[in-house]
Amino acid sequence: MIVRNRVREMAAGEVVRIVATDPSTERDFTNFCRFMGHALIERRVADGRFEFWIRKGG
Repeated sequence: MIVRNRVREMAAGEVVRIVATDPSTERDFTNFCRFMGHALIERRVADGRFEFWIRKGG
């Protein structure tokens, strides 16, 4: 919900970086981007941290 609100405030093409510790976020952000028309441009997993970069769609 926090990410959804943040992305809503962004201009098309802007990128937000998200850091999470819950493994389910990988599925959640993949689906969020697919349904909302955003691009999941990068994801990393290291030391129990999940990092995602989402570019807002236009």
